[in-house]
Amino acid sequence: MEHAAKTISRDPILVDLALQGGGSHGAFTWGVLDRFLEEPWLEIDGVSGTSAGAMNAAVLAAGYARGGAQGARAALENFWRGVSDAARFSPLQRGPLDILLGRWTMDNSPVYLMADMMSRVISPYTLSASGKNPLRDLLNEFIDFDLIAKSPINVFITATNVHTGRGRIFRNDAVTPEVLLASACLPSMFQAVEIEGDHYWDGGYSGNPTLTPLVRYCKADDMILIPINPVERAETPRTASEIMNRLNEISFNAVALKELRMIAMLRKVVDAGDSEGAEWAKLRLHRVGNDVMNTLGASSKMITEWAFLTMLRDEGRKSAQAFLDAHAFELGKKSTMDIDVLLEGV
Repeated sequence: MEHAAKTISRDPILVDLALQGGGSHGAFTWGVLDRFLEEPWLEIDGVSGTSAGAMNAAVLAAGYARGGAQGARAALENFWRGVSDAARFSPLQRGPLDILLGRWTMDNSPVYLMADMMSRVISPYTLSASGKNPLRDLLNEFIDFDLIAKSPINVFITATNVHTGRGRIFRNDAVTPEVLLASACLPSMFQAVEIEGDHYWDGGYSGNPTLTPLVRYCKADDMILIPINPVERAETPRTASEIMNRLNEISFNAVALKELRMIAMLRKVVDAGDSEGAEWAKLRLHRVGNDVMNTLGASSKMITEWAFLTMLRDEGRKSAQAFLDAHAFELGKKSTMDIDVLLEGV
């Protein structure tokens, strides 16, 4: 891992973090968190996560409870190293030509293409009677769930109720391996996860991530979004894989954009004299850029090679550094993300 960047000297500021999901692209978020944790003045009050964002949130909270910022950094690196090691012998690997040319894609991998095709026509209930998810062992090995319950960081994990379509938020003491598996449960690949008699799919369908709990249950007035899925792309997708990739990005961004639009509307109409209205009125929003995601397709979310994960980590650290260079002294004072543009045309 690269050496720590020079830290910034300023007064402490309490922040909340909102972490999107996106498979192995969550290693980008690892990099952002790794850089933020080097700044002692950045005090994390709450973190909301979905799918890979949920994994990062849980690892962060448990690691922080064990050993503060350094404990959290070490826990995140150990977790992502574990992800890579666990998939070392997986048949899902890049094709030989892509490896030779250094392309981060599985679009030309025969095994990936076959698995992708099968996921569209064969139910995961047909493929496996047990419904065992290989992620379960990884979560039990690298995350101490008792520490999440005791963590000073408020954790909010979203999963989607299969029957109602609504998101359910699981807080610190309710976070279990099943909750994280539910938050990352893509219905075409895995059987729905049962929790307390209800069945759940990926949280991205109902909140990616869910922002409201950070406002209602945390003390911080600054919320930093760490997105994974590009909101905009310059080119029109033309191939079948490009079209499917863009559809996935739009669908997994839609809920978060609607929630941001709701926040923009609330901030214009709430009564600042009301206790809860005041929380919405003073909310300051920020966003870490993620330009590297515009160069990656959906299939790369399945790549778990250590070189790929550390590349994304390093890109995350660079993006976090760019955010700090531009906005470190605006945190605590004003929003640096304009969400009023989401009201145009409404």
